[in-house]
Amino acid sequence: MTTRCTDIHDRGGQTGLTLLEVMIALAVLSAMLIMAWYTTSSSVDVKNNIETVQEREHEIRVAMNRLVKDLQSAYLSRNERTNTENRRTLFIGKSQSPVDELRFSSLGHRVLWAESNESEQTLISYSAEDDPDDGTKTNLVRRESRRLSNEQWESEPAELDILLRGVERVEFEYFDWTEDDWQDHWDSTKQDAERDRLPERVRITITIRLDNNSEFKRTTQARIHLPEVLQF
Repeated sequence: MTTRCTDIHDRGGQTGLTLLEVMIALAVLSAMLIMAWYTTSSSVDVKNNIETVQEREHEIRVAMNRLVKDLQSAYLSRNERTNTENRRTLFIGKSQSPVDELRFSSLGHRVLWAESNESEQTLISYSAEDDPDDGTKTNLVRRESRRLSNEQWESEPAELDILLRGVERVEFEYFDWTEDDWQDHWDSTKQDAERDRLPERVRITITIRLDNNSEFKRTTQARIHLPEVLQF
């Protein structure tokens, strides 16, 4: 009788020890699952952040390529009346916030339709505009007219495109070879040192803010191919 009670007691102890081992195993497994989930979640977040940065960097690169190509074709001409209020050829850059304003005549317009009232000579401008889908964001907008004229440039027919969405800051700086220095403004129509002159180079700096609230900045330069005033 005593031996049988001892056997039962031993079996109960073995059963209790097995449940404890199961609980420990479950706790270890839970900890491992939590660590695996945390690692996977962190990897997904890093992957998404990298993809966002790469996507935005691609957008900036495309926008900068467009800016550089436009500026390379900038030009001025003396074959017009220089005493008019609205010059046909000009180069005007103003320091503004958050996007500097820039307006210049260019030879880069492509005429796509035969017998259209257009010319390869065009007026290009860059400015800021509120995002139509999110009023808290600012877009860099490009405007290209179909021809040059002595009329008010805002009223001339033109194509308007969003060059880059959600910019934090866009800066244009102009290298004056006579001063060997950069300027934050330029005006070829005023009676000062910049009259009838183009900058040798234009430095472009674009800053955006990523989803994690960090700033992302890129800078490039455009060299103007026709810095001298044309006269035929």
